[in-house]
Amino acid sequence: MPPITAVRSAGVPLRSVALILVSMFCFAVVDALAKSVALAYPANEVTFFRMLFGLVPAVAVCLRGKPLIERFRQLDVRGQTLRALTLLGASGLFFAGLPYVPLSEAVAIVYSETLLVIVLAPLLLKETLKPRDALAAAVGFIGVLFVVRPDGSHSNWLGPVLLISSAFFGALSIIQIKRIRATDDSGTTVLYFTVIGTIVTGASLYFAWRTPSIEALAVMALLGGFATAGQLLMTMAFRQADAGALAPYNYTSIVWAALFGYIVWGETIGSMSLFGIALIVGSSIAVAVRGKQTEGPLV
Repeated sequence: MPPITAVRSAGVPLRSVALILVSMFCFAVVDALAKSVALAYPANEVTFFRMLFGLVPAVAVCLRGKPLIERFRQLDVRGQTLRALTLLGASGLFFAGLPYVPLSEAVAIVYSETLLVIVLAPLLLKETLKPRDALAAAVGFIGVLFVVRPDGSHSNWLGPVLLISSAFFGALSIIQIKRIRATDDSGTTVLYFTVIGTIVTGASLYFAWRTPSIEALAVMALLGGFATAGQLLMTMAFRQADAGALAPYNYTSIVWAALFGYIVWGETIGSMSLFGIALIVGSSIAVAVRGKQTEGPLV
């Protein structure tokens, strides 16, 4: 029997499929853990501990291969800093919006970042907006409206606005990836983002802080570990297979989010929201399989 790395399903290595599925599970666990603590602690504090506890696995990965000093000497500092700040904004806004929206719907809204890339790329990267991509984006945004369905109250608007803002910053981070020098490897990129995120959110603790309990601290430690593991597994998967081919598997995190939301908080998905999620996922996959660069919720 050939090794699993040599076996393919529909042209996609099964090893890559396994890696992306485990990665999406890790991200779903991160989302569930984040929601559990975001109900009691400020979003900047949750983000800080996510970054702080993610440093150890990120450093461990970078210790393999080139020395850290050499890695950072060759780094595209300007490009990586801008990418780190936009991704940090996406993470913080996502954690801030979690208390107001069911978990599965929150994850689905943030996945609209793929569609926002279509709109922003012609403006920021001078790429041509193809009619089929524009149509897919329009369908996806209609799906977002079905999921959000605000009733006009401030509390009902707040969560969706925060999550859509998170998707916007996530789209900016995806676009920034295209601007970073190709010589910057994925391990260094993850470590740099984690270091910048720890510093920035650490400074923000002066403005919003609540001393965490031992239990909450343990949850946030798990959050950081699972987030870094998910990032690294996803990177490994994309090294071995085309991002477009793996795109359908990215959205399994919504299934996990729905399951966690139902078990932990008793959340259910209405038919309108389910239809909206289907539009978001379907249009995002349609764009991805046409060769667009995609990236899952990096929190």
